[in-house]
Amino acid sequence: MTENFSPQRWANTLTLLLNGVHGTSAERFPVNVPELAKEFTRNRFPDDPVAMVKGASLPGFDGALYKAPPGKKGWGIIYNDGIASKGRINFTIAHEFGHYLVHRLQFPDGIECAPQDMMRWDSEYRQMEAQANEFAASLLMPLDDFRRQIDPKHKPTLDDLGECAVRYGVSLVAATLRWLQYTERRAVLVVSRDGYILWARSSPTALRTGAYFKTAGRPPIPVPDSSLAAQPGLLTNSKGQLEHDADAWFAEPCEEIALASDQYDFTISLLHLERFIRPSRFEDPTEDEDSFDVMTRRMDGNGPR
Repeated sequence: MTENFSPQRWANTLTLLLNGVHGTSAERFPVNVPELAKEFTRNRFPDDPVAMVKGASLPGFDGALYKAPPGKKGWGIIYNDGIASKGRINFTIAHEFGHYLVHRLQFPDGIECAPQDMMRWDSEYRQMEAQANEFAASLLMPLDDFRRQIDPKHKPTLDDLGECAVRYGVSLVAATLRWLQYTERRAVLVVSRDGYILWARSSPTALRTGAYFKTAGRPPIPVPDSSLAAQPGLLTNSKGQLEHDADAWFAEPCEEIALASDQYDFTISLLHLERFIRPSRFEDPTEDEDSFDVMTRRMDGNGPR
């Protein structure tokens, strides 16, 4: 029998356990998820543990949770061994561990997860995948520790966030998404390819002031012509930084820090906006006006001043 815990409660339980074992020692991070998953479930669920964690050929998927074949006990966490990024593998294993703890009774035959399942943390995405990502992020990157690395008021560079990615054994995108969850700053992460936004995520303060891109179920949104995302030739060693006037990304100035990933064929743009603005300068994202139209007007230079 499994406890009906939320993803956050499971992550908190394991975090307290790890803190008790390692404290603030150098061994605390990154979390050794395969070892933790097998050891914890062997003690907590001895009749139904995670018995195996390994890489395998998994075309079209980043990871999967499979029930052991007949005659064997437990579950197997499988990750795609074609993934080059160790951080992405670590998050994938934690994501599947979250599925084991929260969803295995609902899916007795197992679960297979595509790459976008690890990348989309927004509430519009499938609840089950969002819960597995919430568990993985909370387990690998506890907010109390993350806040000690980057203060909620601090404006980090991608290098700063990259140092956190190394500390926690995750990808730069995962570390940036986690920072966006607690920062007090107005910031937006945009992931684009071939001149169009794949998806975007805003910090709570940015979202409240209308600085967001809603991509789910919408026509593709082009990146601004003046952005670094649209001008890879302006990047040096795949990196760049540019101050934008109003009407580039939004109807206000912003700073774009960009990184082009040849490995994954997309560009990351971290947009830092002004710390405080008058709410009247942006529409409320809860208003009836279609958010795609709002953002299109801003990018066309017809947004509110």
